[in-house]
Amino acid sequence: METVHLTNQPFIFSTITLRWVGGLLAIGCLILLLYAPGIEQAVLSIIAIICVGGFGYLLILKSTVRFTLTASHFQQHLFKGGWVVKWSNISKIGICTYENDGWHQPLPWIGIKLRDYSPYLNSICPRIATEILLSQRALLYLGAKQNKQGDTFEDIVLDSTIYKNAQGEEFKGLQAMLANRMKYQRSYYDYDIFISAHDIDREPEEFVGLVRRYLAAADPNQ
Repeated sequence: METVHLTNQPFIFSTITLRWVGGLLAIGCLILLLYAPGIEQAVLSIIAIICVGGFGYLLILKSTVRFTLTASHFQQHLFKGGWVVKWSNISKIGICTYENDGWHQPLPWIGIKLRDYSPYLNSICPRIATEILLSQRALLYLGAKQNKQGDTFEDIVLDSTIYKNAQGEEFKGLQAMLANRMKYQRSYYDYDIFISAHDIDREPEEFVGLVRRYLAAADPNQ
């Protein structure tokens, strides 16, 4: 399978788009230089335009999420870092559902179930671990409420008990909190890693179908 790069903000990586934006800014600056009452006002206006444009571009970069699918692994890239898992460590992927009166309703989250937590925990940086713990609180609360554990939610969300894998390796601190969070989420949804539907460039069903094709074609020994 060939390598595929996906992003929820494709236009910011387009060379043509950047050229158009740069050209429009250059024209705007030239107009200011020609028609401004004085050179100082023109320079200040140009600096303000550049600052506003740079700040806006930074905000877009921070909200950008990218994914890389290769023959051996699946990777998510965020502004602060990311995570990577090998296909051989993924047992299944699908759309999360919420049970209500016996009916399963889809949630705007895509779930990935791992075979072993350790490679994922070792590949993730503290900043991304913190972001995951904060951004997925609502999903955790929904699962706890569905399983009649809403009263103990504060204990669940702050659980930093040392996590030990089957080989005896111990994880502490943020890694332990993330591992414990994954265990709770698995008991609620049968998934460990979650991707927001707002972070993908297509419908969740289409995204899941694409990832499943790579998972099916991957070498189980890699």
